[in-house]
Amino acid sequence: MSDSKNKSSSNEIKKLLPKDEIIYDLAELFKMFGDSTRTKILSCLQIKDLYVWEIAEILNMSLSAVSHQLRVLRGAKLVKGKKEGKEVKYSLDDDHVTKIMECGLMHVNEDR
Repeated sequence: MSDSKNKSSSNEIKKLLPKDEIIYDLAELFKMFGDSTRTKILSCLQIKDLYVWEIAEILNMSLSAVSHQLRVLRGAKLVKGKKEGKEVKYSLDDDHVTKIMECGLMHVNEDR
């Protein structure tokens, strides 16, 4: 293949790439899934909306540890909380989160 064809192909690919700030945001999103505790919380919320104390009980964690991770997940727009009386019930933020989890699980279970 000639150099001019290589450059043409490279330039076309460069044009199609997302902007750097979008790539950065995507990398930050995937970092959220790099922590097994956060992934466990997301897995719980994929099954059912839960209160902090319920998540803490299911995962055998302290309330403060769960609350901290929920703050991080809320900041990444992966979960949302709805005030119910004095407590907050958490759920996945939207269907995109469910799809990300499903795709990830399909990928890791491929060869099992």
